[in-house]
Amino acid sequence: MARLSVNLNKIALLRNSRKTGVPDPAAFVPLAARAGAQGITLHPRPDERHVRRSDVDAIAAAMADLRPAFELNLEGYPDARFLEIVRAVQPEQVTFVPDAPDVFTSDKGFDLDAAQAALVSDALAALEGVETRIVLFVDPDPAVVPRVAEIGAHGIEIYTGSYAEAWKHGRHAPLLDAAAKAALAARAHGLVVNAGHDLNRDNIPPLVAAIPHLAEASIGHELTADALAMGFEAAVDAYAAALRGES
Repeated sequence: MARLSVNLNKIALLRNSRKTGVPDPAAFVPLAARAGAQGITLHPRPDERHVRRSDVDAIAAAMADLRPAFELNLEGYPDARFLEIVRAVQPEQVTFVPDAPDVFTSDKGFDLDAAQAALVSDALAALEGVETRIVLFVDPDPAVVPRVAEIGAHGIEIYTGSYAEAWKHGRHAPLLDAAAKAALAARAHGLVVNAGHDLNRDNIPPLVAAIPHLAEASIGHELTADALAMGFEAAVDAYAAALRGES
């Protein structure tokens, strides 16, 4: 059954709209754990428009008694700044994304052309000795999977934003099929299969059915939006249940 990793970036975004420090993203760690999540995801972007560098330390500290079973997943572009954070915090999982510094949100996976392959290879070498699972954010494309395995990463996170958008219009079948084929290719290469971006309680069930060996989904925006109506713990519980295949 797929684990739920709750992305706290949008909690931090709300906090950043005022100078009062409210809400405190770290305070949501025990709530997420109590409600059935299995981890926390953070994407500390260079401009700190969501979580800040200080948040990463505070949240890692708040998780100290829960780790390693309750995992910390750090997402980011594998530059020197991000790799320093990874070495300092030692998360259980790292998800490399190919985002440019000014990108609005992650909307494309690695294709691992020559330049990207060199970037990721250098990042993997820089993290040698750090005991962490390294996952690459990829499009739902089975052709890229062998490159992920060849480069030495431990898994993939399938970008589901295009699937989620197509779901709204009833045109999701081809993208769901592509995601399932990418997942099967990853499994054949011994890679962990995660998924993320714009997943919600409606579009999760078909994804879980199509990828029964899905290991984890990191979810933030849609869960946070539902939490405004349902309450945070109720939303976490509902998303965790959806990932378990429960109605």
